[in-house]
Amino acid sequence: MANPSYLKLYASGEIRRRASMLWERLHSCTLCPRECAVDRLANRVGVCRTGHVASVSSYGPHYGEEPPLVGSRGSGTIFFSSCNLWCLYCQNYDVSHLKQGSTIASYRLAKIMIHLQDTGCHNINLVTPTHVVPHIVKSLILAIGEGLHIPIVYNTSGYESPEILRLLDGIVDIYMPDVKYSDDGCARKFSGVRDYWTCVRPAILEMHRQVGDLRIDPDGVARRGLLIRHLVLPNGVSGSGKVLEFIAREVSTSSYVNIMDQYRPVFKAPMLPEINRPVTSGEYREVLSAARALGLQRGFQ
Repeated sequence: MANPSYLKLYASGEIRRRASMLWERLHSCTLCPRECAVDRLANRVGVCRTGHVASVSSYGPHYGEEPPLVGSRGSGTIFFSSCNLWCLYCQNYDVSHLKQGSTIASYRLAKIMIHLQDTGCHNINLVTPTHVVPHIVKSLILAIGEGLHIPIVYNTSGYESPEILRLLDGIVDIYMPDVKYSDDGCARKFSGVRDYWTCVRPAILEMHRQVGDLRIDPDGVARRGLLIRHLVLPNGVSGSGKVLEFIAREVSTSSYVNIMDQYRPVFKAPMLPEINRPVTSGEYREVLSAARALGLQRGFQ
């Protein structure tokens, strides 16, 4: 398959223009739909509690992601500290809520990308990147100059601004968003955000417009496209049926959808009766049946 499109943006200088536009957003931050409007370049912080420097908690080859990302040599994950959501059941709450990690300079982040490529990883997997997009693109320019040429994976909660996503057109090769809820009330109660369902749908449509359905090479490795995750929550909290209807009817029935059943009540979930238990096998089978009935068939077999 063709090389990542970010190489063309680098050659033309367009990626530098995009980086400048993204960096300017930090003066009055509107990187995500929360639009906190704080001056992060003055090291003021909003909901994500991140100022002018990004933080990374860990990085390395990851073999627990979806098979098309892992391939035979792993997905090169970089876990960024903090998040623009406040999920009360987050399995990585030490990173997202407690901000475990260390601040990192742009050149060091670029070196990590090159290291992961040299290790043999199939892609650079940016985990929770939304609040540090300007830092990532700035580092990506340095990494491309050092020879980076593998796909970029944007691994996100789905709570994104389409306007910012448009600035990533041609930079990101594989979008991997969650679609967590189909009800804004549930999103407000369990993730601290008032308009998740309102915002996630146009974001997913913009991602799909840019990269299309997931394309996999003859070796079984993803090269470009959209890979959607949906975690089934107990007692129908995630609104799975409506989520799947949206994907099948408004995105594509060829969408790669990983319908996940690994929910466990961690962090503050034990204090919330609706989500204080794992998903039952019956609940999970019901969601799979709904997906098949809608014509979806990729990612959850």
